[in-house]
Order: sequence, then C-alpha cells, then structure tokens
Amino acid sequence: MDIKNITKEHSAHLIEVFSAIQGEGLNVGTRQIFIRFALCDLRCHFCDSAHTWKIPAICKIEHTPGLRDFQNYSNPVTLEKLLVWIHQQNAPFIHDSISLTGGEPLIHAPFLIQFLPQVRELTELPIYLETAGHRPEQLTQLIPYLNLVGMDMKLPSVSGENYWQAHKEFLQLCYESKLEVFVKIIVSENTELIDLQTAGEIVGSINPYIPVFLQPVTPLDTATGSINQNMMLPPSPEQILTWQVLMKEFVKQVRVIPQTHKMLNQL
Repeated sequence: MDIKNITKEHSAHLIEVFSAIQGEGLNVGTRQIFIRFALCDLRCHFCDSAHTWKIPAICKIEHTPGLRDFQNYSNPVTLEKLLVWIHQQNAPFIHDSISLTGGEPLIHAPFLIQFLPQVRELTELPIYLETAGHRPEQLTQLIPYLNLVGMDMKLPSVSGENYWQAHKEFLQLCYESKLEVFVKIIVSENTELIDLQTAGEIVGSINPYIPVFLQPVTPLDTATGSINQNMMLPPSPEQILTWQVLMKEFVKQVRVIPQTHKMLNQL
C-alpha cells in the first residue's frame, strides 16, 4: 500500500475518537480527547494496537465523553466532521489536552497541517503527539502546532524494528525547536543491554535532561484482567532495577511506569 497516495489534506482515516485517562508517559493520569489514526509503517512485535495497521471501512466516534457510546461512521473522515466531533467531546473543564495517537499519526501530516491550527483555536487545548519518532521530515511541518511529543524509541531486541538514526534526528529536531519531548522505551524480558545503552547514549548526547520512561510490556487482557498469552512477557523486577541504573549513566530522569490505563480497564 502506497501511504503517500492515501494521505490527503482534507480527510483522514481514523480508528476512533474518545475521551479517556492517559495511561502512559509524562501525561499519565490526565484526561484527554484521543484521536486514533489508522495506518502504521512499523510492525512492532509487542504492538497491542495491530488493528491500526490497516484502514478500516468504519471508524468509531464516542458520543458522550467517557461513556463509550460509540457510533460508526465511514472512512475517510473529513476535516469538518472531525472538528464537529471534537467540539462535541470537549465538554467544559473535562480535558487537559488532545492526544494524536495511532497507528502512526505522522503518516497523516498533510491532514494535520490543516487540522491542528483549527482544532487548537476551537478547543484551546494543548496538542500531544504520540509517535514512533522515526519521521523527522513530517514532524518539521507540524512543530508550530504541537505542545508535547511522546517519542517511542524502538529497541530491536523488543520491537524487531531498527531506527536508531531516525530516532536521533527526530529527537534532535525536538530539542533544537524547543518542543517539549519525552522518550518512552518499551521493555520486555527479551530486552538486550546493548539496545538500552544505545538508547541512553542517543538521548544523553542530545540533552541528558530529556525524561525517559521505561515501560514494561503489560500483557493484560483489558476485558478480563488476565494475562494475554499471545503477548511477550514483562521483565523481572531485577531486570528493571538493573536497566534503570544503566540508563541513569546517560540521562537524569528515568522513570518506570507500566501501562496504567490497562489496569484501569480504559481503552
């Protein structure tokens, strides 16, 4: 599938729009409007959102913030429709920010260039981008409209993907643009020390004060609360403690936080 030929300025392919508590990274515990975009050009082994890799015929739009009363609409979605839906979600005093998630939102950069200035004016909410951090060219186009970036740094031993150079360029761009950014690193029992050392060296070489979050894979089935046997297993406490010390050789802030939204049974 040629991604360049399906991303448009005035429409986008969505998975869902809903209101929930952010379960990861620097915004953990805050209430956000989530816009989940379809499509991803990565195939991470640990991905718990593989349903976003392709374009669905329909997207789900929550009618009342937090109530999961979804209604189905056809893809692609026009900019005008999405603005109306976000306006409906944005009840007074509820939300702290808007989260662009996926999939990989930066695939939809042509659409976001048009959408973000309008949704910021409409809602007056900060814009938070969740991204794999491997598309610096697309990020450049959106920097004026973003308030915070959560960048996933992919470890080859965990994700099966290798984007070290792109990650470095992406993070350097955030730093030089004075765009607030943090790094999230998914770790599992298979994590190799050399990967963590490489990640630490990259972050530390750009700015050792960029926060780093080590996020153990959380193989919980949100419907039952039981372990999903199809997912890789989390690291042991001993592994996590060792890795945190290793990372702190390069960066000042290293926090260990699992996917709290799964524990709260949030989407």
